Amino acid sequence: MRWHIHGETEAWGNPWLSVRKLDVEQPDGERIDYHAVRLKHVAAAVVTDDEGRVLLMWRHRFLTDRWAWELPMGLIEPDESPAEAAAREVEEETGWRVSGLEELVYSEPAAGIMDSAHHVFRATSAVRIGEPTERNESDRIEWIPLTDVPAMIARREIVSGITLVGLQQALLQRTASAGD
Repeated sequence: MRWHIHGETEAWGNPWLSVRKLDVEQPDGERIDYHAVRLKHVAAAVVTDDEGRVLLMWRHRFLTDRWAWELPMGLIEPDESPAEAAAREVEEETGWRVSGLEELVYSEPAAGIMDSAHHVFRATSAVRIGEPTERNESDRIEWIPLTDVPAMIARREIVSGITLVGLQQALLQRTASAGD
């Protein structure tokens, strides 16, 4: 059952977000107005070390007025690959430089209303190069044991969708490799 877009106009937009009005034909043939968000794609990184810790940022999200732990993440710029964006965001937001990023998981968090793709990468080594250059991103940056993550999720200390997906995939892979 496929839906078809016959036309699309912008209701409002800025350089990273566009609210769209679509003329859509549903599978039963009925045409309706449908509203959607077109958002730049996002890249994030799960950075772990030899001690089984993950690099997280404690940050305040003013829209939800919530403090929580998150992965370094950000929008992918037009001239960069998702992996390049993830590496850049880690460096800008944490002051750590990663190498050898590998794709961990891909998701589309709200495919019914938004077309943003979320690319999460994994790095198993990082070198501290200095203070973060992006000073508005987090209150503190810490290496947290991966074994603490499930309890943090249960306590709602980790609530960001891309962070949840990335950390849960890292934990699944860790469990799978421990069982081998």
